[in-house]
Amino acid sequence: MIHKILNAALLPVSIILFFVLVPSFWLFNLLRFCYKSVHPEVLKDKVILITGASSGIGEQMAYEFAKEGACLVLVARRKNHLLLVAEKAKAMGSPDVIVIPADISKLEDCDTFIYQTIKHFGKLDYLVNNAAIGIFGLFEDQTMLPFHTSVMDINFWGSVYTTRFALPHLRRSRGKIITICSCGSWFATPRVSTYNASKAAVLSFFETLRIEVGSDVDIRVVTPGMIETSLTNEEWLKEANALWIPRTSAKRCAEKIVKSTKRGDRYFTVPSWMKTIYLWKILCPEIVNSIMNFLFICWPKIFSKKSKIQHLGFKTVY
Repeated sequence: MIHKILNAALLPVSIILFFVLVPSFWLFNLLRFCYKSVHPEVLKDKVILITGASSGIGEQMAYEFAKEGACLVLVARRKNHLLLVAEKAKAMGSPDVIVIPADISKLEDCDTFIYQTIKHFGKLDYLVNNAAIGIFGLFEDQTMLPFHTSVMDINFWGSVYTTRFALPHLRRSRGKIITICSCGSWFATPRVSTYNASKAAVLSFFETLRIEVGSDVDIRVVTPGMIETSLTNEEWLKEANALWIPRTSAKRCAEKIVKSTKRGDRYFTVPSWMKTIYLWKILCPEIVNSIMNFLFICWPKIFSKKSKIQHLGFKTVY
């Protein structure tokens, strides 16, 4: 009986509340956005830990935070790359940078670099969960299934492990967590199924954690679209018929993320036009899925067949 009552009453009540509450909520956010744009947070001398800082968005964020005068902890597996990033970050204004080579998919590594951060700086103000890897191609063509486990280990469990060890220190400093998620967490892009699944898990985890920690730790979620990094190489984009999609440079993406951080945005999408696709996905999912299937599955197959006829020896496996 309770379910029958809810089925009958909840929809009309929700519609009424939507038109009453949502405009007020949007107005509040607009006023807050304007205020924070004029009075952004000062990041000077903040201690910011960035995972996956040896390249891509993580590297560029290190430079942007360095310009703000923040102290940096750079974490990644490639020590030589980290040292180069650290040297450049110091030259750009960071008063102190430490480099900690680590594999975030390993629990003990995460514990160690959080401990070393606190030992060196005595505090942690920002945790940036950025490290990620991806496997590209149609799922049914994948033969090395253990690689899919690696994607989840780094993209999801790496963020979970790091956050678990950082959380007590972030509570003490009333710090922030910035999680670099992906539009793929809510927008099912073909040929990156495991990557999308890992980012969907990340999104769900941190939205749940936000409720658990309340106002003690501010959790912010960034959902980038197509960004020019080593993950989006031109060979894969050509094979997937994705070269036409507008891409944002990692530098530009990092600049926008840091500006968003200073404003205190809890959700941030770059480029911003991807928010429109989110609305289409919610309102007309079948239409969006059909379009995606044609653009990224059917059309590349047609193009591949034409290429095999026109260019002898060219072969693409689908």
